[in-house]
Amino acid sequence: MTRGLYALLVAQFLTAFADNAILFTAIAMVLNAPGTGAWYIPALQSAFLIAFVVLAPWVGPFADNRPKAVVLMIGNLLKGAGALLILVGLEPLLAYALVGVGAAVYGPAKYGILPEMLPHDRLVQANSLIEGSTIVAIIAGTVVGARVADASIHSALLVVVACYGLSLATTFLIPRITPRHAGEGRGVRHFIDMMRTLFASSRARFVMLGTSLFWAAAAVLRLLLVAWAPVVLLTRNTADIADLTLALAIGIVIGAVLVPKLIPIERLRRARLAAYAMGVFILVLSQIEAVWPARAALVFVGITGGLFMVPVNAALQEIGHLTIGSGGAVALQNFFENVAMLTTVGVYTFAAANGAPPVASIVTVGILVLIATFLVSWHLPPDPNGKGQESVIARGAGGETG
Repeated sequence: MTRGLYALLVAQFLTAFADNAILFTAIAMVLNAPGTGAWYIPALQSAFLIAFVVLAPWVGPFADNRPKAVVLMIGNLLKGAGALLILVGLEPLLAYALVGVGAAVYGPAKYGILPEMLPHDRLVQANSLIEGSTIVAIIAGTVVGARVADASIHSALLVVVACYGLSLATTFLIPRITPRHAGEGRGVRHFIDMMRTLFASSRARFVMLGTSLFWAAAAVLRLLLVAWAPVVLLTRNTADIADLTLALAIGIVIGAVLVPKLIPIERLRRARLAAYAMGVFILVLSQIEAVWPARAALVFVGITGGLFMVPVNAALQEIGHLTIGSGGAVALQNFFENVAMLTTVGVYTFAAANGAPPVASIVTVGILVLIATFLVSWHLPPDPNGKGQESVIARGAGGETG
């Protein structure tokens, strides 16, 4: 642990807290507004995600061409501006879209800085710490944001703005590291070139498609809870729904704590087993009709999700750092993840607007996770035996197949 990593953990905690508090504040605003259609909350999530797709060719090179601590500050400024716009009465869809722009800028720097600060053999542990602190922030932001918003939307938004400001201030303690890939290109053509380079490796393809699968399922499941809980569990307010998200987040924390010993970066194939288990627990959740069993199922969905995502994220950062730049790799990851999320959220929005039952929707998500995991893992090569991960990555970047 270094001072810079401690500062990154605190800054990430504060911004993740605010990201989730503002989401549930916006949900509370929608639930309290008479006549708002079922489509609005999924549309709100889509407004946040669109920036990750549209800006993907630029945010990765933007992070790789300057010290990533500076990029983190810019991301927080944009997020805080979006929260302020909601506070002064701008349409939440538009203001939340600006928060999404800030998040799109922030993401490549948040994960891209880790391989610049730390050696290869500490990446999984560092990712575990980042994911763990992020999920604790999600828990706190979800619970506090929902409860404060139920009492006062204005107060909840003030808390959000303050957290973004404190996160920005903490970022001054993160070292300004000279970027390894400074001066490289940007724009759509460069983005396509990076994609070709990264996708020459079957491990990189597994990582990219696997994270897209996880976040597509997570985005829809989070929205489904908003529709499913009042119908099946008879929940009454935003705080009750937030408690279900809390159970999911606790599970991810547990998975992030367990992962360094269970799935080291050299044993990436093991991650697919966690994804299969996640699909099974989603199916189990669909058959539950009581609050506490539902919370237990969500904890297990979270544990398997954490076991899958932490090693996969670490592998992507290492591959990107050695090839196209860690910021560029995370931007590509964000692009594919958010295309997947926009697609699945869009399909769910259409289905919800046409009266799709939430239980059947959860069953569909579980089945699709199982099928997609099988397809994504189809060409994943065997894990290396006694070889350093860097040699495997270097060979993969040159076009290894499997």
